[in-house]
Amino acid sequence: MNRRWMPWVWCLVAAVAGVSIAASATLVGAYTKLSGNIRHVQVSAKDLGTRPAKVSKALNILIVGSDTRAGANVKYGHREPGERTDTIILAHISPSRDNALLISFPRDSLVQLPTCRPQKGLAGQRAHIGMINESFNFGGIACTWKTIESLTGIHIDHFAKVDFTGFKSMVNALGGVQICVPKAINDTKAMLHLAAGKQVVKGEQALGYVRARYSLGDGSDIGRIQRQQMFIGSMIKKAMSGATLTDPAKLYGFLDAATKSVTTDPELTVGVMRDLATSAQGLAAGNIRFITAPWRYSLTQPGRVEWVQPQAKQLFQLVATDTKIKGSNIKTGRQATMPKSKIEIVVQNGTTRGGLGSEVAALLEERGYTVVKVGDAKHKPYPKTTIRYSTNGQTRVPTLAGDLLVSRNALVTNTTTPRLVLVIGSDWKGLKAAPVSEKELKAIDATQDSCSAS
Repeated sequence: MNRRWMPWVWCLVAAVAGVSIAASATLVGAYTKLSGNIRHVQVSAKDLGTRPAKVSKALNILIVGSDTRAGANVKYGHREPGERTDTIILAHISPSRDNALLISFPRDSLVQLPTCRPQKGLAGQRAHIGMINESFNFGGIACTWKTIESLTGIHIDHFAKVDFTGFKSMVNALGGVQICVPKAINDTKAMLHLAAGKQVVKGEQALGYVRARYSLGDGSDIGRIQRQQMFIGSMIKKAMSGATLTDPAKLYGFLDAATKSVTTDPELTVGVMRDLATSAQGLAAGNIRFITAPWRYSLTQPGRVEWVQPQAKQLFQLVATDTKIKGSNIKTGRQATMPKSKIEIVVQNGTTRGGLGSEVAALLEERGYTVVKVGDAKHKPYPKTTIRYSTNGQTRVPTLAGDLLVSRNALVTNTTTPRLVLVIGSDWKGLKAAPVSEKELKAIDATQDSCSAS
């Protein structure tokens, strides 16, 4: 591994995961060129207002993926004026710089938005309940910064912004990124056309893969976040691989694309970048972890999500104080059993209680299951809550049954689907209480890309 280039590996986290890093100046010309690529936008103390205290030496960097349609991005279509955030991530880098936790915030999250003052060309934001990505449209990066601090109580040190074109450039400079697709995809809206199986994607295909929402998975923003996290994991592994680090031309090409793709605050100085890069040389992909703010689907506004408490508050407190992030009770490793997200469930309301099916579906999704359909049982009332399964779904039954207070199992022989059918009976008592550490605080690390997880 070429030691003079090692500090630059953090440029990946710069552009994709939020940490803009400059190298030790072994090659002065390259160092000057790369440093000069980065654009800056000032965020003032007046913009941020009253802020959370800085209580640790950890570094917290806000990352936004912009969906602007200006300039080279105009081909992605026209929409109402403004610039929104397709992706919002908070990167928490430990004081020892040996591990990082990246928290994704679903763009459809309904949250309490703070007041933000008007910016150049932006109207500002009034305090109200709304979607979290509104802040960027009304108040720019300063308002998004203020919003995340007010919601989490985490002191943010810097920000980084990447747009569509910049993301593509980074992927192309790496020679593409490997993904795994379970079935062929033809999504004209996302400009995405992929065959099934393992493959390397570049340019428009890479962008379409991380942006697509309705043609992949369950069509939700949550599914898109999980796919983005896996894709970033693949990028990190490739950027940290010997094939990249030992090829000066390839590595420089990636770093050039990464630094051209990033806009940051001016306080993310060359000195800060160099210190962080030097101290992070020992960081391994397995110590870069991704987590989504604990969430559930809203029962009052379909298509929106709400944060689950106290899980979200606990996660934010751990990050704000840098308490037990490394080796904490947050689940970070591969699970020995099938993940709940891969267990598909059809929920049928077998009671006369209207809306119970939707309520149960929301609880199951909150717990991590994938609910594919909600409806009524053919016959009512159904006396016993029952999990119906085929032989292909048998191994999934204990996981679901373990989360229910009352249920019985019924083998169905005229089907081969691995899906489970949960018929809610008159004896329904709900789900068992889940420990906070196991309910929603689940993470993956950068070694778990879409291929290793499939």
